[in-house]
Amino acid sequence: MASPAPQRVAASIDVAALFATMQTQTNARAALTLARADLPVFPCLPGGKTPLTRHGFLDATADLRQVSSWWGRWPDANLGLPTGPMSSVEVVDIDVRPGGDGHGAFDAAARRVGADGWTARVATPSGGCHLYFPAASGRLQSSWACGVAHVDFRGAGGYIIVPPSTIQIDGQAVPYRLTGSQADPHPVDAQRLRDALDPGLAERRIARRVSRDPMAPDVSRLAAWVAGRPQGERNQGLFYAACRLAEAGHDRATALSALTGAAQQAGLLDREITTTVASAYRTAQPGTTIAPPPACAPVMAGTREAVAL
Repeated sequence: MASPAPQRVAASIDVAALFATMQTQTNARAALTLARADLPVFPCLPGGKTPLTRHGFLDATADLRQVSSWWGRWPDANLGLPTGPMSSVEVVDIDVRPGGDGHGAFDAAARRVGADGWTARVATPSGGCHLYFPAASGRLQSSWACGVAHVDFRGAGGYIIVPPSTIQIDGQAVPYRLTGSQADPHPVDAQRLRDALDPGLAERRIARRVSRDPMAPDVSRLAAWVAGRPQGERNQGLFYAACRLAEAGHDRATALSALTGAAQQAGLLDREITTTVASAYRTAQPGTTIAPPPACAPVMAGTREAVAL
């Protein structure tokens, strides 16, 4: 059994510089390079992603003797790196598959939420890429997959295959390759990124929370109504919708998650959205009904003024 994996490593580790060095090394030597940098590593099937150790990424370690032993036994083993608190590294995995390409969805979402602080970009054998971010100290972000956008996130509870590992595709060993690096990286907010990739997710999440309350607003309909506001009614409509969520007892962060995508679709900028929602929450208090904007508010459960759409 491997020695216990470190719970935190220095956030200042330059992952891109390590990968640049490792690309010319054998897998066995590259594994030792990671371990010497205090990054835990574990062996995976040569040409594949399946762990070779009994407990998978939980066995990952930076212990040089254990790493030497593993790659002495499996010299061609691919390199697995656990993500999240075990390594202080988090990864956005952009997939390219016959069913879709995640690059466009990620680029659009990243512009909205500022997910541009990656430190290393690695091309994957399938044609996708891995974007490496430093993990935020004190914030646990779990792994998730967003199939509709072909983008996954690898945080706590996940792992990633790193250079110079290869994957067998049509009989060829295709490597993971470092293709870019950036200075001054910063963590990614995984929840905001996921909501931006799938705007309906936040609405569905809130709808599940309030579905048992007959006086709660219909979140999906509320967001759809905001998305359809014409110029001249956009800010007023967003203000009304945010007030309705405040009345129902939701916090400001929840309202932003539920309404940001819809407000962006209507044409509002992020600064306008944040300012308008903040103003609504200063105005509204749970249990206080806010009058709808004239002739434009949707009819929903809990609204006293029923104004036709």
